[in-house]
Amino acid sequence: MAFVKTHQKGQGAQVNPHNRFLKHERLEEDAYLNYLAAEGEEKAERTSYTEVFPKTIVNRVTSPDVGMDWSLNPYQGCEHGCTYCYARNTHEFWGFSSGIDFERKVLIKKNAPELLAQTLEKKSWIAAPIVLSGNTDCYQPAERKFQITRQLLQTFWRFRHPVGVITKNAMIQRDLDIVKQLHSENLIQVVLSITTLDEDLRRKMEPRTASTHQRLKTVEALAKIGVPVSVMMAPIVPGLNSHEIFQVLRAAKNAGARTANYTAVRLNGQIGEIFTDWLQHTFPDRAEKVLNHISGMHGGSLRDSQFGRRMRGEGQMARQISDTFRLARKKFFGEPQPIALNCVLHNNYKDDQLSLF
Repeated sequence: MAFVKTHQKGQGAQVNPHNRFLKHERLEEDAYLNYLAAEGEEKAERTSYTEVFPKTIVNRVTSPDVGMDWSLNPYQGCEHGCTYCYARNTHEFWGFSSGIDFERKVLIKKNAPELLAQTLEKKSWIAAPIVLSGNTDCYQPAERKFQITRQLLQTFWRFRHPVGVITKNAMIQRDLDIVKQLHSENLIQVVLSITTLDEDLRRKMEPRTASTHQRLKTVEALAKIGVPVSVMMAPIVPGLNSHEIFQVLRAAKNAGARTANYTAVRLNGQIGEIFTDWLQHTFPDRAEKVLNHISGMHGGSLRDSQFGRRMRGEGQMARQISDTFRLARKKFFGEPQPIALNCVLHNNYKDDQLSLF
């Protein structure tokens, strides 16, 4: 008798695709799984944390369609469990799978604040906004225990250096004391990712993230103290949340966001397999239609790494999403105005210069 796989609640990926960098593949036999089931044992995954020791922490971003020059990621892997996450593929470079491993085997960079300080105190460093995080969420659940992001914000304040924060978690409210300090010198801006207002859909797509209600409350809290905060509807998935554009932007405006932006879903690398497995189990009635829409936006394939197209898509569906979003943003926010953070103050706060006073 073949083992019938059951999907784990509170988990995004339900499969571990083979790591393309590894020679050998790990397989689980039905006999073993049937034995566990017969014995009443659940093969439940638990998150493990492993400390790693990078030599540098600030990364130059060369991709022309990302919108940042420097990024910093205190964690590798992400417990949020978003099924569509483009960052999953990076876990393979560490010897793990982009599937379940990505959200259950999280790497911790405890020395990140020290490495950041070493970078910011260099005479050769020219201040420019560094974004937390370009890859995995800096306020994922692990941050409650390790508080690396809080220490990083304290380091940015110590050096009076500009920082951007991208998150889909409400935990940044814990650090409003430091955020206020940074904002007092125009050193911070925040982007909250809000994918849907449908809480049932949110729980399925992003099982261990903050609720949409909590995220909107976070937008309100940041806007109340004057911090420039915007909303990123990322990703827009045709057939799942593409009909919510006006509703999401209206809610963002009402919460106090200054503007909004979006990315279209892109299933690069192994993510196509992970997302397809999740979609066929969660929405079997529309899975084929959604997958056809996605491939139609990306040159006929679920995998798309072409700069420009990978973030927005092309074709009729992509134009429909783009036109709808542009109309909604104009209606609720008008024309977006860029934010210029303070990149001058840092020169007066490098350690070697502080020693003169």
